[in-house]
Amino acid sequence: MRITDLAIKLRISVMVLVVLASMAGSYAYISLPKESAPSIEIPNIIITTLYPGASPDDVESLITRIIEQEAQTISGIEEIRSTSTEGVSTVVIEFSPDVALTEANQRVREKVDLARPKLPNDVEEPIISEIDFSDFPIMNVNLAAPYALSQLKQVAEDLKDELEGISSVSEVILVGGVEREVQVDVNLAALQGYSLAFQDLIDTIVKENSNIPGGSVDVDHLNYLVRVNGQFTDPSQISDLVIKTKGGEPIYVRDLADVQFGFQERKSYSRLRVLQRSTPDGKLAPVADHGYQKVITLSVKKRSGENILDTASAVEDVLAKFPLPPGTEVLITGDQSEQVRDLVKDLENNIISGLVFVVAVLLFFLGVRTSVLVGVAIPLSMMVSFLVFQVMGQTLNFIILFSLIIALGMLVDNAIVLVENIYRFLEEGEKPFAAARKGAGEVAVPVISSTLTTVAAFIPMLFWPGIIGEFMGFMPLTLIITLSCSLFVALIMNPVLTGYFARAEGVERPPMAIWTKIGIVLTLALLAAVLGSSNRNTLIVVFGGGAGLWVVHMLLMRHLAQWFAKKALPAVVELYRRFLDTMLHRDYQVRAAYWRNMLALGALTMGVLLAVLGGIIFAAVGLPTAKLVLLPAGFLAGLGLLGVVVHTVEVIFTGRLISIKVGVVLGVVVFGILGAFHLTGVDASPQLMKQLLAAPVVLVGLGLLGLLILRRPRPLILTDNRARLINVTLGGLFSIVALYAVAPTGVEFFPNTDPNQVQISLK
Repeated sequence: MRITDLAIKLRISVMVLVVLASMAGSYAYISLPKESAPSIEIPNIIITTLYPGASPDDVESLITRIIEQEAQTISGIEEIRSTSTEGVSTVVIEFSPDVALTEANQRVREKVDLARPKLPNDVEEPIISEIDFSDFPIMNVNLAAPYALSQLKQVAEDLKDELEGISSVSEVILVGGVEREVQVDVNLAALQGYSLAFQDLIDTIVKENSNIPGGSVDVDHLNYLVRVNGQFTDPSQISDLVIKTKGGEPIYVRDLADVQFGFQERKSYSRLRVLQRSTPDGKLAPVADHGYQKVITLSVKKRSGENILDTASAVEDVLAKFPLPPGTEVLITGDQSEQVRDLVKDLENNIISGLVFVVAVLLFFLGVRTSVLVGVAIPLSMMVSFLVFQVMGQTLNFIILFSLIIALGMLVDNAIVLVENIYRFLEEGEKPFAAARKGAGEVAVPVISSTLTTVAAFIPMLFWPGIIGEFMGFMPLTLIITLSCSLFVALIMNPVLTGYFARAEGVERPPMAIWTKIGIVLTLALLAAVLGSSNRNTLIVVFGGGAGLWVVHMLLMRHLAQWFAKKALPAVVELYRRFLDTMLHRDYQVRAAYWRNMLALGALTMGVLLAVLGGIIFAAVGLPTAKLVLLPAGFLAGLGLLGVVVHTVEVIFTGRLISIKVGVVLGVVVFGILGAFHLTGVDASPQLMKQLLAAPVVLVGLGLLGLLILRRPRPLILTDNRARLINVTLGGLFSIVALYAVAPTGVEFFPNTDPNQVQISLK
């Protein structure tokens, strides 16, 4: 193949490409933003309108219906829901998934602007918001202190400014604490005694609490800005304001009201109850005094697309450097980065463990050198995939990591075929790179076609509609990218690596150069340092699992592989060959054997073909004409299905002892499944047990009946083994479909799991 020939011709460049891809892929994996769930847009717009004091009926008639009437004219809407409660109108507009969130927001704002003049004058401005998963806090920073809550509030506000200075933090919401305010308590009798209105007092305070610009003054070569600074700096200044003069005597605010520096009515409270604390060795110890503490909570939100792990680390750095007053305690709760970190580490360890098991299988079947050359396709394909993800601007979430586990076993398929074919040419006496060129070129088209067929199976999932489609669309996207990268590695990198390192059995290998040994040792040391700094468990799994696998291979697996290749595999092949000879045997000595064997299958096939034709006619001209074809199709299909069932019963009946053995084996498997249910705590219902035991009971019962009635195995209707095999296969398929139709397993959106958080909302 031309691309492989070019890669072998430029093999030095390809080796440099391998090194660069490994380094760049590692950097891409480290720098990719990591999050738990994928960031998707939910095209739901929420319109909230406040009308204090209005009843739910007034809110619905005066606000909700008017906004709904304007919103109904917007195109692309799937559903409009509204709720009218006392003083609050909430309208939720759900758009089609193909409508961009920014476009939907703009359309709604335009319609709300048109509806605004029709609303009551004292209605507050409608609030238009959207659902964004990035708006949920990633952690809560709780501040507790023995001093006054007002002082703690000032500390929290200063800390809030520091946290919002982090580039990846979008907003910090402060909950709890008290807000200072100047309270002017007016004496109504005094106000009436001086013949003043309440508005006179308000106007005086508002006008005096202002800075007045006075222009600029030029003095020599300098220019000065002039202003009158009138804003209050102390509550006592309000008491000395003059409202009016009466009989030449000034009337002060203190004559009419009491001015004090108090607190606003609290709108939010924050409480924290600590039950356990972390010890220096990382364990949790119970707390003796676990009562509720008054705290101030800072809810930290990150920007969309930012790395949640880096954001959490930046927040912790700010907390470590922030000068907190003595006695102030910082407690972090609801830290989502811990869940993401644990999730990423678990999936990383699963990927590494899967890689070790894949290499173990390759070692068993292919040997050390071949398995290494094949297994290197897994990390190379993943590194190239991470580069593609970074170019696409994707985040590393649990769906992508889980999809990588699914793709793990498929990444070596292309490399196995290609490397094994190259080894065949090496054993025929070809030079390494000539063998790589010929071996890769011979199987390139089958490798490409097999990869494309696998990729094609996932392409329709990219068009999965709805929000769930956006959420789950990362799985087919990851598999398509990863398999495509594995094809790139197989066609370009694997032939060059095989040409450099592959040698035929019995060929003397030249000693490894000292610089090559040093390079391998340095590479392993660098890999160990990187893995150890990021995830110690991964380091243990990689090197511990690799060393253990090597020891097991040298002591046990190598000998088992030789025994399997020389004795077990030929025996299995011979057994399969005899099975094929038996199943492909035809006996047409019986009169009209062809029609006896093929009547049911022919009727079923004709019924299906006529049903397809009837469906086409129905789509083209309608049901009356299609019935002319669909009725015979139903008759033939039913006749064929009945024949398949009769033939299946006949095969089991005439199978006698074989049917009994198969039924017993199947029964043992069923009891094993039920035992697994019991060990995992799943209670199998009596109905489920009956369904699972139905097939073994039928096999054993019909086999016993045939053993009692038939003196020797002989055909009743079917006359050869081909017909028996096809009918039994179809009968088993129809039996499974019938069992599922009688007792369906049910459908649910997500499996039931125990939550690790509980949120309670009270109204």
